[in-house]
Amino acid sequence: MQTPPELRGRRVTVVGLARSGVAAARLCAREGAQVTVTDARPAAALGPALEALAGLPVRAALGGHDPADLTGADLVVISPGVPAGLPPLAAARAAGVPVWAEVELAARFLGPVPLVAVTGTNGKSTTTALAGAIFALDRRVLVGGNLGTPLCEHVLSGERADVVVAELSSFQLEAIDRLRARVAAVLNVTPDHLDRHGSLEGYAAAKARLFETQQPGDFAVANLRDERAMAMAGASRGARYSFGFGPPARSAARSPGQDPPAGPAEIWFYRYAAGSPERYRVAGRALRGRHNLENAMAALLCARLLGVPGDAVQRGLDAFPGLPHRLQVVRERGGVEWIDDSKATNVDSAAVALAAFPAGARRVVLLMGGRGKGAPYAPLRALLEGRVKALLTLGEDAPAIERELGAAAPIESCGTLAAAVARAADLAVPGDAVLLSPACASYDQFASYEERGDAFRRLAEGLS
Repeated sequence: MQTPPELRGRRVTVVGLARSGVAAARLCAREGAQVTVTDARPAAALGPALEALAGLPVRAALGGHDPADLTGADLVVISPGVPAGLPPLAAARAAGVPVWAEVELAARFLGPVPLVAVTGTNGKSTTTALAGAIFALDRRVLVGGNLGTPLCEHVLSGERADVVVAELSSFQLEAIDRLRARVAAVLNVTPDHLDRHGSLEGYAAAKARLFETQQPGDFAVANLRDERAMAMAGASRGARYSFGFGPPARSAARSPGQDPPAGPAEIWFYRYAAGSPERYRVAGRALRGRHNLENAMAALLCARLLGVPGDAVQRGLDAFPGLPHRLQVVRERGGVEWIDDSKATNVDSAAVALAAFPAGARRVVLLMGGRGKGAPYAPLRALLEGRVKALLTLGEDAPAIERELGAAAPIESCGTLAAAVARAADLAVPGDAVLLSPACASYDQFASYEERGDAFRRLAEGLS
């Protein structure tokens, strides 16, 4: 159990005024600190953030970072969007000033409430939300971190909880110090945010901090098929559990499911060597696909290791509605599923979505395109063959998609999402699925992947 830091009268500088930074500044001000907030953006670009701090004894130093505000502080707290290696932060560390992530500050105020932390490259949000939904069937739970509500906001709310479930990104973890997760889970580690961390090794090292701070009595959960994830969990001083596919194993969750399962899947959980495994059924469409079975196994372990009864776990798996824009069924029309996977803004994510559908069925009408990220589309070719009856392209990168995937499935250029939805309605027959999984960013035609997914839903719902 950590005790809250004594901040009264201390000089605290909060760097970065996104939502997490604002919450951290408010918490420090509540604790009586002398708070300075600094952001590279000018005041004109920070209206909502400054409004949230109005009336508080907070000094604002905007339009850049004065090194003296950091080196002269007793504590520096950084928002996730602020690189931990920023030169003014390095100068602060050299001057002996502690530099904490916002989640580190919040964790000091959680007291005896156990923290369940989920990290990884893909699947964090789904796993965090599913674990939170399962815990909520048995006890009071707060869900947040990188998913939704910053942890400092939870502390400020005063809401009582028996467990906190948090999605934690590499940006949040690279500047933790003593944050301790009672259960820490890593889903996978693939190249991401290399512009920030410099290399895959640097990216993995940031996430590994979550396990390095664990103590005996804690639990480390990792994906069996990911060597980096398993190595990260190996740094924990807690008990190690794995999840994956195959026969039952001690201290593990396993699924014997096909790839992807043609129907309901099963998960076996062994906590100890003796006895029969617990068995759970995964049948909901929100958890379709091999990747979601992995997410379900990770969430199941998080819950069972902290004592959530098996019947509550099963009810949570059965009732989970999924998250918006992640393989979300937004409409069924004439026997056709319309599925919003707008969150698939890169090729790897689109590959995961396609793999969730059985090969050889040729039942997917795929909508793909937008602003590309420079990655080749050719790796999708094998997944299109046998699954995709038509590929409808849209947006800036449509020519590149058509050039690289033209032989894998019949392709039509539609230009806009509206035109692609209309054409998909003509092509799809009962038993088909119309899947928006763009493999591209949205910024050529939409402000965000959320806006693109919402537009897809409205267009699908508008079909007669």
